[in-house]
Amino acid sequence: MTSSIETKIKQLPQSAGVYQFFDAEKRLLYVGKAKLLKNRVKSYFRFTPTLHPNPNLTPRIHKMVSEAKHLDYIVVDSEEDALILENSLIKQLKPKYNILLRDDKTYPYIYVDLAQEFPRIDITRKVLNSKTIQYFGPFPSGARDIVDTIYDNFTLVQKKNCPKGGKACLFYQMKKCLAPCEGKIDSHSYKKILSQAIDAIKKPSKLLDILEQKMHTLAEQERFEEAIIMRDRIKKLQAITIHSYIDIAKLVDYDIFAIEANEERGVVVKIFVREGKVVSSSYNYFKHSKNYDANEVYRQALIEYYNHDIPLFNSEILIAHDIDTQAIENFLAKKFGKKVTITNPKRGSKKSLIEIAKKNALELLKSSQSSSTQTLIKLKELLNLTDIPYRIESFDNSHMQGAATVGAMIVYDENRFDKSSYKRYHLQAKDEYHQMQEMLQRRIRSFDSDSPPDLWLLDGGEAVVRLAKKLLKQAGVNLDVVAIAKEKIDAKAHRAKGSARDIIYTTNGAITLQPSDARLQFLQRLRDEAHRFAISFHKQTKLKEDKKMSLLQISGIGAAKAKKLIDYFGTFEKIQSATIDELQAILSREDSQKVYNFYKKNR
Repeated sequence: MTSSIETKIKQLPQSAGVYQFFDAEKRLLYVGKAKLLKNRVKSYFRFTPTLHPNPNLTPRIHKMVSEAKHLDYIVVDSEEDALILENSLIKQLKPKYNILLRDDKTYPYIYVDLAQEFPRIDITRKVLNSKTIQYFGPFPSGARDIVDTIYDNFTLVQKKNCPKGGKACLFYQMKKCLAPCEGKIDSHSYKKILSQAIDAIKKPSKLLDILEQKMHTLAEQERFEEAIIMRDRIKKLQAITIHSYIDIAKLVDYDIFAIEANEERGVVVKIFVREGKVVSSSYNYFKHSKNYDANEVYRQALIEYYNHDIPLFNSEILIAHDIDTQAIENFLAKKFGKKVTITNPKRGSKKSLIEIAKKNALELLKSSQSSSTQTLIKLKELLNLTDIPYRIESFDNSHMQGAATVGAMIVYDENRFDKSSYKRYHLQAKDEYHQMQEMLQRRIRSFDSDSPPDLWLLDGGEAVVRLAKKLLKQAGVNLDVVAIAKEKIDAKAHRAKGSARDIIYTTNGAITLQPSDARLQFLQRLRDEAHRFAISFHKQTKLKEDKKMSLLQISGIGAAKAKKLIDYFGTFEKIQSATIDELQAILSREDSQKVYNFYKKNR
């Protein structure tokens, strides 16, 4: 404990705000929110005979306070504002002792605008406040499979522009649409079919029956590839309709949150009940599960989920623990313009829903104990990491003599490659060191919308580890970094199969493992995936640049005209195959003739 903290405590105002504890090297340890800053921060300490941690703190927070050497704070207008700021800082800066839930992306909803003459069913993440639009969900997964199944089995308008076409299209010939564009069905009859489709969305068991029957029919006809598509769609729908047999016998809407934890990590399960039936569920893992604070976890989970632009179907949220809910309820009331209560039910159907959520959470914790997880635990020990690296981002760059310079980031999350989170970067820097710097700086700037992972794995040696740590320190972010470099023999990278002794670089020095070591092979697998992704993107970029250069080789076609052609036709293949009349839509006849002759000559 230092006198600087005691001095800062005396200066704290009796105002709402966010406080931050730092260690001796000004690394962020913890972020918290307070209704009254002075009272909240004082509760961490005892002041006699000298300043020391409050002995009633949990072991995790007691250790944090023991390491704290500096204190900072930010005053805001209200406790609700403090909640938002606290959540944002935790996501961006990854404090050492905070519980960090992975980003809760906005979940898609299925919707239908009943004000349309011939309404379509579609997917959206942006929810509008309209009495004519009906929403279903949220669907953390499977929304597209539901919509695709609807359009495969109900004769609705298939495309947005179909009613404006004025002429029956291929979907009418395929008997997937009744051609309202030609007046072959009136609005009243159409909406009867729409009503059946909406009923199927509300009761996914109907869709499952349809899909299973279609799968068996396709298999009997030996159309096995199509049958496999149906099988995969059935699996996705089954995953989101788990527990949908529960019927509360009341047309009620609930959002349910439950927490369970073991020694390694915890999980928050969310279950969504609409009109008395469970429609979907999702989950988030979190670290610091030992002696976790339920108030802290629920606060972050609820703020993170409801801070998006989403509808609130219900006025009651069910949780599995007794916590202080006043600040969160105030935040929700302010955001949605109505009173919202957060309750921990003790009996009845609500209690049954809580027990189901807790049971699912326990199953998720049990299923996460795979051999891959054991490798991650061993990596934490080997590399002296802050946390078990459940989520890892790996970076690589690629170029050809300075041309088509690109970077790539791949993501490993929960024992799988999360390809939806991969990122590609067009880079300006000329050498590999500064290319890596440019890529990492851009990733750091995106931490406010996409939280840091548990570990960065870089392609390179000691220099790139130092670079990454320097950039993270400047941004105030706590994040472990390691690099992996190919073993070099006579200054050349040695990649002989079965004998590659790649070197792992950490902030504490280099580590060399046997080629057969599972921990090394795991890191190599991530590095190789990043390399593959970077090379693939480089090839695409190089091809695009080469094609653009071919346009610029045509006399009279400069960069401006080349851009016009690319923007208008979309692909180089379409430019190559365009007729003179088509080219004249944006170029003069003379220029059109030049472009046409150039590609005709080179076909």
